[in-house]
Amino acid sequence: MATFSSVTRQHVLAALAEHDARGAEEFLDLYGFEPGVGTLTHEGRTYDARAVLGVAHKFATGRLARQDEFHGDLQATGLLSKRGFEVTEPASARRAVAAPSATRAPRAPRAPRASAAKTTTRTPSREERPPAICPTCFTVLPATGVCDACG
Repeated sequence: MATFSSVTRQHVLAALAEHDARGAEEFLDLYGFEPGVGTLTHEGRTYDARAVLGVAHKFATGRLARQDEFHGDLQATGLLSKRGFEVTEPASARRAVAAPSATRAPRAPRAPRASAAKTTTRTPSREERPPAICPTCFTVLPATGVCDACG
């Protein structure tokens, strides 16, 4: 399973440059990706989001994130948008995410809780006094109040 936390914007830009150099078809064939529905748009060109992110993972970690390691196009488009790229999510993925919230019942408001300040007691912090200093050698005095060096 691939984790994409190490993929930066620079890794994605390197994958985009390779995509431009090879062409879309050769890029997808070389790395074993099927055309997806999530797209990345950069400088007027469109790219397959999963393939670009998989190759960017290769630049970041040295290991290609294969197509079967993604949880659909939604994961790729979400990660790329967090890296500052313009992405288009597949319409089916947007509906799948929106559907569960539409079927949920509205949440009932909570009853107010008793104040925690009434049940807990705090001890006031003691004021910290500055340490006693020997007037002759300017060292901190021990608990006896008599300087070890000066006597």
